[in-house]
Amino acid sequence: MPVLIFSMNKFLTTVFFLIPLISLSQTDVLILQKNGRNIKTFETGMPIGFHTVYDQWLGGTITALRNDSIFLNNIPFHVHEIDAIRQDNAKWNYLTDGTLLIVAGVGVLVLNVVNGLYTNESAGSWIKTSGWITAGAFIIGGILLRRARYSDYKIGKKYTLHYLNMHVNNPVENNPSVKPTEPAK
Repeated sequence: MPVLIFSMNKFLTTVFFLIPLISLSQTDVLILQKNGRNIKTFETGMPIGFHTVYDQWLGGTITALRNDSIFLNNIPFHVHEIDAIRQDNAKWNYLTDGTLLIVAGVGVLVLNVVNGLYTNESAGSWIKTSGWITAGAFIIGGILLRRARYSDYKIGKKYTLHYLNMHVNNPVENNPSVKPTEPAK
């Protein structure tokens, strides 16, 4: 019995150390940086939205990252074709993204007009100052919430986009543009 346990331990140890050799554990990564600090890292399977140099906003899931290209829903885009990246700050719906506040602000104005018509007031006195302030606060608050939903990162001086290739298919000896480092003396 002790021999069986010892050989089982050897087998499990061998399998445990061979699994990383068989599996594909590392994929390429797309990194968004602000002044050299990482803001967001994108990998295969993550949602992304970006603006291209062709003036189009595209969004979807990254299906692959290969050879400095991003495959968005199996459509390839080179990293240099991306002009800006949009990040959705939260998973909001119409109740929390400001639409409801805008509707409430317009509703306050409509309610004041209907009340003015119902009481036969003159047209200039339908909406009081408090109605204008309330409706304006609701509408402006809704617009601000709608604008805060997304963060747009324009690629340029402040924000940079880097493609990090994790596969070493071309060693340094075969690539003439990359010089090998020399050991310290």
